[in-house]
Amino acid sequence: MKRVVLSLALVAVLGLSFTSCRDTKEKTEDKIEGAMDDAGESIDEAVETMDDALEDAAETSSEALEDAEAATEEAVDSIEDKAEDMADELEEATNDAVDKAKATGDSAIEAGKDAVDDAKKAGTDAVNEAAGKVNGL
Repeated sequence: MKRVVLSLALVAVLGLSFTSCRDTKEKTEDKIEGAMDDAGESIDEAVETMDDALEDAAETSSEALEDAEAATEEAVDSIEDKAEDMADELEEATNDAVDKAKATGDSAIEAGKDAVDDAKKAGTDAVNEAAGKVNGL
């Protein structure tokens, strides 16, 4: 009976740890998806800025060409900035996920060790009790 209870406790601890990892993975995926959406919006904005700059260049003289060059540089800088931000967010999300997974694994290991220690103690107590009954005969 004690083995069944201890086995159920161990299964419950392991189940909770795997569920926790899944939640962490979903949060990481949400952060990655958000960073990708931001990068996509930044690219769309950069494309629109470049289109506007090219139309102005076709209509005007060298001033418009200088404006187009400035807008292109701004778009490239914006894309680079968003890409760097996305990489930083991805790295942070990954590190958070790894840390949470390690913590969950450590907790599961500790719970397992505690369950083993409790089982050893229960077994030793049972042996001692049985020996006491045999000696009492």
